[in-house]
Parts: sequence; C-alpha cells; structure tokens
Amino acid sequence: MSPVLLDAATRASEWTSAGLPHSLALAATYADSTLERLPILARDLLTGWLPEPWRWLVNSLVAIVTVVLVFATLFALLTLAERKILGRVQNRPGPNRTGIPFTKLKLFGLGQPLADGIKMLTKEDIVPRAADQVLHFLAPVALLALSILTFAVIPFGRNLLPVHLDAAVLYFFAAGAATELAVFMAGWASRNKYSLLGAMRALAQMISYELPLLLAIVPVVMLAGTLSTSGIVEKQGGWLFGFLPQWHVFTPWGFAGFLIFLVAALAESNRSPFDLPEAESELIAGHLTEYSGFKYALFFMAEYFGMCALSGMGVTLFLGGWQAPLPFLEFIPSYAWFAAKLLSLLLVFIWIRATFPRLRMDQLTRLAWKFLVPLALINLGTAAFWSLTSGWGGALQLVRWAVALALVAGPFFLMGRKLSAGVAPRTYRYAS
Repeated sequence: MSPVLLDAATRASEWTSAGLPHSLALAATYADSTLERLPILARDLLTGWLPEPWRWLVNSLVAIVTVVLVFATLFALLTLAERKILGRVQNRPGPNRTGIPFTKLKLFGLGQPLADGIKMLTKEDIVPRAADQVLHFLAPVALLALSILTFAVIPFGRNLLPVHLDAAVLYFFAAGAATELAVFMAGWASRNKYSLLGAMRALAQMISYELPLLLAIVPVVMLAGTLSTSGIVEKQGGWLFGFLPQWHVFTPWGFAGFLIFLVAALAESNRSPFDLPEAESELIAGHLTEYSGFKYALFFMAEYFGMCALSGMGVTLFLGGWQAPLPFLEFIPSYAWFAAKLLSLLLVFIWIRATFPRLRMDQLTRLAWKFLVPLALINLGTAAFWSLTSGWGGALQLVRWAVALALVAGPFFLMGRKLSAGVAPRTYRYAS
C-alpha cells in the first residue's frame, strides 16, 4: 500500500474508534491526504525532473515566489477590504466605482487595488535636493525586504514551512527588529526635520513595544520547550475531553499572553490606535514626508506585510497554527485552517482601526512601560506556576485554574485603575 493510502487508512481507524462511521471516516481521510499534499505534489510535478543539485535551489525559488505572490495579492485585497469595512462602519459605501479594466463590470470596486498600483507606478518620484540619494532609495527597499524575510519561518500548513530552523522564533523577531533601522534610515536620509522627528518617534514606539511583544512569547517557548515554530504548533495538538483543542489561548496565561501580543503587534505595525509615527495632524507624515510614488507604496506594502507576519506568528504561537478547531474537521487541509485564522486576525486589526481613536504619545509610552511590561512579567510567573502544577488532578485542577485566573485578572484590574491616576481626566481651558 502507498504511504498516502496507508496514512489515510490509519487515520480512518482512529476516527472510527472516536465514533465516526467508518465509510465517512475513510472518505474524509482520503480527501484529507490528497488535499493536504496538493501543494507539495504540485511543486514536485514542477521540479521533480530536475537533477538533485538543482532541485533544492529551484524548490527554494518556488517557495519564495509563491509566498511573495500570495501575500502581495493579499495586500491588494486587504487594502480594498479595509476601505470597504471602514466605509460600512462610518456609514458610507467605500470604493465601489473602479471595476475590471476594459469592461463595464464594477464588481463592488474590485479594480481599485489595480488602479492604486498604476497610480503609484506612474506618479513622479520626487527626491529632495539635500537628501542622501542612496539611503533615500534603500530605506523602503530594506524595509520591504526585511518584512518579507519574516515569512520564512511561519508554518502555513502541516508540510508548508519555507525554512526549518531550530531557533525560528529568534530569527523571526530578529528580522522584525531590523526594520527599525530602515525606518530611521528613511527619516535621516530625507534631511527634513519633520521626517527625522517622525523617525525618532517611530523608533521610540517600536522599541517600547518590542519588550512586551517578546515577553509575551517567552511563556510559549518555556512551556513548549522549543524555539521551532513547527514544534510549537505540534505541542498544541491533541484534544482535551475529546473535543477541546489544546491551544495556548485556552489557558489563563495563554489568553493573557495573546492579548499582550495583540496590543504590542498593533503598535509594532503602526496600526491604529498606535499610528502616531504617521500622525499627519502633528508631523505631516512622519518619516514618510519626503517620499512619493512607488517608494511610498513600498512603505505601505511593508506595513501590511508586517501586520500579516505578526498575525501569522500570533496564530502559530497561541491559536494552534494549522491545527483544526474540532476533531471531525481535520479532513479540511491544514493550510486552509491557517488561512482562516490569519484572515480572522487581520479582520480584528481592521475592526480595531475602525473603533478606537488615536492615543497621545504620553499615553502610548505609559501603556507600554507601566502596564504591558509588568503584565507580561507577571504572566511569565503565571506560566511557570501552570507548568509546575501540570500534574495536579481532581479538585486540585480547579485550584490550579482559580490561582492562574487570579494571577492574570488581579494585576490587570489593579494596574489598570492606577495607570492614569493623576494624569486623567484632563481639564482643558480656553482663552475667553
């Protein structure tokens, strides 16, 4: 029997023992085996005829091109979806006039991303005379390149990990932190005081939220016992009581860590309500002030790529990665589950932008250093307690949950009440 059929038969027997009818289980697992391996089979069909020394290189190029094309397409559709959703929230239609080129089909404005791309490509590229020409050009290129590098270690499916690294989590955050250099490069190379001030403010924000972002993932690494992203996803496999997935987010420390990660990811990707580096009412457009045309589009694309990468890492660390939410849904390919979770998290980012107003700079830094960092450190202790009490059973299991919930909720409410003590609410007085 072939490995595919043997694996399907084995999984069918497991599902039958769990109560699923044998015929339905067998059909589901055959479909699962075929669809699950479809991307790998397509790649092997494309490169299988090449000699072995060339096959690795071409397979790597295929993976790179596929990831870039998929997320470039997702970027285009996200810009349209975000504008449509924001329009709905604000009681307006959003873009709905630009249709398919050379046709009369409007199709809800699906041609708007293409029109925006053409506009950015054809706009004049204006560079200040005093600017550093080389650094001014390299800043958006470096930012986009570093954003793309973060996709290398995200497991998009059971067999869809571009690069296998034992220290994949460290690589991801190292590549993400390097984007701060590109942001400062943009502000410095423009030779504009507003651009430099915007870059410095962006660096202050990114450095402030880098710490809670990293502290939020330390409990995951500690309990999983590995820095490999695929290993972390596998640790979240299995079912509690036969139906509840053992994802980290379904534990007290995992839920708290996920919320801290989500808030820090919003700030790291300059998303509302943390979009202060580009606060046009204060610093024009921040470090982007002296950029136009396609260079400006590259910054815009890098921001969305960073948001997608952080969302993918959040799915990997806390939401089970490509794992199915219920046992009888495992016949759906793993990459489909990852895509569904990724899109759901991206919709949360858009919903937050449509809901919350922009913070002040002092509120932003206070939230990071006086609230998120202490919460993340306390959550690290909560995760340690959770790990040390893993052998508790019976009534002690209820005690374990109660103590962990108290360690999570207690500091949240106590520090939340003191966060704005003495500085809010403010009283504004105007000259008469």
